[in-house]
Amino acid sequence: MGRASLSVKGTADLIGKLKRNANLDDVKDVVKLNGSEMHINTQRKAPVAKKGGGNLKRNVKIYIEDNGFTAKVKSEADYAPYQEYGTRFQPGTPHIRPAYHEQKRRFINDMKRLMR
Repeated sequence: MGRASLSVKGTADLIGKLKRNANLDDVKDVVKLNGSEMHINTQRKAPVAKKGGGNLKRNVKIYIEDNGFTAKVKSEADYAPYQEYGTRFQPGTPHIRPAYHEQKRRFINDMKRLMR
């Protein structure tokens, strides 16, 4: 499965402003909140089969790591990459990438708000 990442340039400036304007618990709260929102949004976007499905939705998990500074949302169903990207026989029904791109904007705005 492809990986999406968000990198922040100018981390020295970011750390300096955060130390002046916010404490690190505020940053952890933003990470946890945005990870939780992305988790819910990913589950909402996950396709569900009409005949008692929902396995893909149930297997979307969130992990808070790095002492609260990292939130990972993963779809752990074996067939999740086929649903996300499709195969030569069927088009994909993305659920992780759209949720990521929506949440990325909110996360950046929340971090900017902390730096003011």
